[in-house]
Amino acid sequence: MNFIVRRAQFSDAAALPAIERSAAELFRDDPSLAWLADAQVPDAEHHQRAIETDDVWVAQSLDGALMGFVSAIEIDNELHIQELSVSQYFQGRGAGRKLLLAAIECARGQKLQGLTLTTFRDVPWNEAFYQRMGFETLGAAQLSPRLKAVLNNELANGLPSERRCAMRFNLRRAPSDPHPAPAQTP
Repeated sequence: MNFIVRRAQFSDAAALPAIERSAAELFRDDPSLAWLADAQVPDAEHHQRAIETDDVWVAQSLDGALMGFVSAIEIDNELHIQELSVSQYFQGRGAGRKLLLAAIECARGQKLQGLTLTTFRDVPWNEAFYQRMGFETLGAAQLSPRLKAVLNNELANGLPSERRCAMRFNLRRAPSDPHPAPAQTP
């Protein structure tokens, strides 16, 4: 499927909650996480503020339908991925990968040290996906105070801590590392 990835515009904000709700429907397949499919998502006003102040990209089909989005914020010389969602109808077509690549290229262009995120360890579209893209799962000793705080906040909001992890994509690899770019997936 052909689509473009572009910076989000204010007019896109109204569609983003529906995309996030659609993506969350996948959690219905996991009984202990099914409640996430019914959890409240940020409203259009929240997304408008993010589009104004943060880094937000959308994937848009050639017929104009918004397929997914990624929202990130720069913190501590890193770009932190706050949300990556692709509507169920468009999943499996490369939109999530291309959205994440847009964020990586943005961080690289801003000469940031890397990207971070938190995600589920054991659902196929989370940790394993990000590992294929070049992110590394961080152990407890590798967590910055900021990432510890993010994980603790998630725990306070009902997410099971044993199933969560923090990940990092390093843009400042050692000169001897021949693989500074994310792994490409078909």
